[in-house]
Amino acid sequence: MKIWLDGGLRDIESARVSVLDHGLTVGDGIFETVKATGGKPFALTRHLERLTRSARGLGLPDPDHDEVRRACAAVLGANPMPLGRLRITYTGGHGPLGSDRGDQGPTLVVALGETTRRPDSTAVITVPWTRNERGALTGLKTTSYAENVVALARAHRHGATEALFGNTVGRLCEGTGSNVFVVLDGEIHTPPLASGCLAGITRALAIEWTGAKETDLPLDVLQRADEVFLTSTLRDIQAVHRVDDRELPGAPGPVTAKAMRVFDERSGDDLDP
Repeated sequence: MKIWLDGGLRDIESARVSVLDHGLTVGDGIFETVKATGGKPFALTRHLERLTRSARGLGLPDPDHDEVRRACAAVLGANPMPLGRLRITYTGGHGPLGSDRGDQGPTLVVALGETTRRPDSTAVITVPWTRNERGALTGLKTTSYAENVVALARAHRHGATEALFGNTVGRLCEGTGSNVFVVLDGEIHTPPLASGCLAGITRALAIEWTGAKETDLPLDVLQRADEVFLTSTLRDIQAVHRVDDRELPGAPGPVTAKAMRVFDERSGDDLDP
């Protein structure tokens, strides 16, 4: 397995990042996960644009898009696989042990792991913890993911693959690594970015391609929605057949099933929408 680290391909067994890298010591980093089918990345331009937004939000230098594209192409070419998770990680680089940054510049890592297509439906739980819609990192895809690790482990203990958060004012927000949509009276709704959720790439495409509405929703909408589905890079659109103890029989329902078909068709027609 080959990865890209700071300018070139390296064997994964010998690639090394400093133990003083700010991404390790204080979580000062950002990342993108890109779906790669048959060695071709999906929606890479949108992912790179969000990478830059996240970098600016943390005060990191803008990533060099040409370098990241070269790195992605090199890693995909060196590791052929049918369906891959392409991970772009960009950190504050070598720095002191505190929160101040060093002056050696950022670290760029691009790696690839093999994955499989998700099932058409899944189970989710809600968790008692909240997203802070007014936090310094709100809307940024950072490597500070410990909160998600804890919530996802709780989901797994309850036989689910995702945990959904409300925000500090009790509104529906997002999952640990997904955006959430609900169907009410035949219409698709998803929380607005003001809820504190991440501006998901698949979320944006699903809104464009299905006509979904951004709507401020209470967390308990999950207990009365006709259908619920998730979006993310590796899930695409995935129906939900259980929320906590509530079963949604027949998932994917008709609205979700249509959205799944539309997404498959449109994403298959254009790899960089």
